[in-house]
Amino acid sequence: MERTGPPARFSGLLAAFSAALLAAGGLVASAPAAGAADADLARNGGFEAGLDGWSCTGGSGAVVSTPVHGGTSALKATPAGNDNAKCSQTVTVKPDSTYTLSAWVQGSYVYLGATGTGTTDVSTWTQSAGAYTKLTTTFRTGAATTSVGVYTHGWYGTPAYYADDLTLVGPGGAPVVVPAAPTGLSAGTATASAVPLSWTASAGATGYNVYRGGTKVLTASGTSATVTGLAASTAYSFQVTAVNAAGESAKSAAVSATTTAGGGGGGNGDLPAHALVGYLHSSFANGSGYTRMADVPDSWDVINLAFGEPTSVTSGDIRFSLCPAAECPGVESEEEFKAAIKAKQAVGKKVLISIGGQNGQVQLASTAARDTFVSSVSKIIDTYGLDGLDIDFEGHSLSLNTGDTDFRSPTSPVIVNLISAVKSLKAKYGDDFVLTMAPETFFVQLGYQYYGSGPWGGQDPRAGAYLPVIHALRDDLTLLHVQDYNSGSIMGLDNQYHSMGGADFHIAMTDMLLTGFPVAGDQTKVFPALRPEQVAFGLPASTQAGNGHTSPAEVTKALNCLTKKTDCGSYQTHGTWSGLRGLMTWSINWDRFNNWEFSKNFDAYFGS
Repeated sequence: MERTGPPARFSGLLAAFSAALLAAGGLVASAPAAGAADADLARNGGFEAGLDGWSCTGGSGAVVSTPVHGGTSALKATPAGNDNAKCSQTVTVKPDSTYTLSAWVQGSYVYLGATGTGTTDVSTWTQSAGAYTKLTTTFRTGAATTSVGVYTHGWYGTPAYYADDLTLVGPGGAPVVVPAAPTGLSAGTATASAVPLSWTASAGATGYNVYRGGTKVLTASGTSATVTGLAASTAYSFQVTAVNAAGESAKSAAVSATTTAGGGGGGNGDLPAHALVGYLHSSFANGSGYTRMADVPDSWDVINLAFGEPTSVTSGDIRFSLCPAAECPGVESEEEFKAAIKAKQAVGKKVLISIGGQNGQVQLASTAARDTFVSSVSKIIDTYGLDGLDIDFEGHSLSLNTGDTDFRSPTSPVIVNLISAVKSLKAKYGDDFVLTMAPETFFVQLGYQYYGSGPWGGQDPRAGAYLPVIHALRDDLTLLHVQDYNSGSIMGLDNQYHSMGGADFHIAMTDMLLTGFPVAGDQTKVFPALRPEQVAFGLPASTQAGNGHTSPAEVTKALNCLTKKTDCGSYQTHGTWSGLRGLMTWSINWDRFNNWEFSKNFDAYFGS
């Protein structure tokens, strides 16, 4: 959030990938002739059976009827963001044997290769193939190798490539059989939104699929997984299957589990079905003018005091005080301020301390800073009798260390310590503690394309850095209201870029939160959907408040699309969420400056 008006603060997206590509092995000029017993072992190498047998990262692959090299079908795979559109399959082979891998490809920077050979993995590529060109390479398997992976992929930022008639010629290995259904499926201790599952390994399985109510919800490489994004106080049925190159087993026996009550951070039950959240400039002044707590209209259901700020970036020592009278003429006394807070709470409003903002960089890089954060925030909450905490970390507060690549198990101290600190505060104040977050799109939705510094480095380490915090605290989270402003264009689940200022941006960004998405395009690392009552979206209250102001008519269109699936325009949502909690705005002061346009539109829409 900004103390001043609308200068754009969206961080420069990402450091460019190196223009120089690593050499990946030259074309093989000739290959040994296949023996009489050799055969083509690749499954569906001509893609005549669609993508049967193939797995493509990030949903990048599709089968097309033109251009083709042979038959009636070919593979079309499209790199996007941090995904190079890798399509692969596992093939059974014999140990200590020679194989020839070939494919016909078309496009720029198209790769063909084999992994898990047990000797030296191989690859070959073409820089530019305007028409179908044959790639060929050979390898020898190791003494204990019984399967290899074969693949094609493109390169980052390039157009779609095509592949057809892929073959792997050599002696066939022992046939792979479909594994037996897993046994021993059991459910661990459920929370309000998650159920942990475990099962016994199936011989020959290379992975497992987890089903909820008959619908596949995730994949796992091991014998345990946690299903998240569930509703509180709800019974669910789960089954698991085992998979390998031969196919998928039958489903296991079902196990039932019921989530606990009271998910979503406690305090959710006290909010109206549709809530309006606003920031009140309490500690500083700007061109919007000072607004006393007692003068905040009843339209506002959650009032975030802006801001609590640290004594230094890494101290964790958060301080808050009212704006000085010299800076804010008409500011109330501490006693009047506290009394006004109590009066708001008496009619059901929630008043929170918001930590951070544009100027309040907070980096909990040490456990000492973490503990100081907990004690200092507790002191503010106790002094003013507040209902909870709003996390508005911006700028360089959160970033991911190199190698921290899985949002489900973060290792970066600033992330781990923040999660721990908030959990301590929730434990101290109990189920009624209200927890909200106001990240920028760069730290959340951009994670669909980029996460941290990336597998090869060079990306902005802040990309998607809020995701591990949101995920770890989802059972404690009352509201997430992402700032849909001061933002660059962001790719939505339709793999198109969306820009702020109109209904389309809010629809696409909110749909991502309510649908879930693979982080950095990795289908094995899916950020689960949040519940509709945990989600609002944030906008500037006026053109002076920030870049990306959205007119009331466009706000109404966004709400109609998300809650009723009408007025959706070109973007099609993945659901209809009548329980969407509401809207957030920067700020109450700027809304007052703009004759309460934002809150009046909210009240008119939801019938307040």
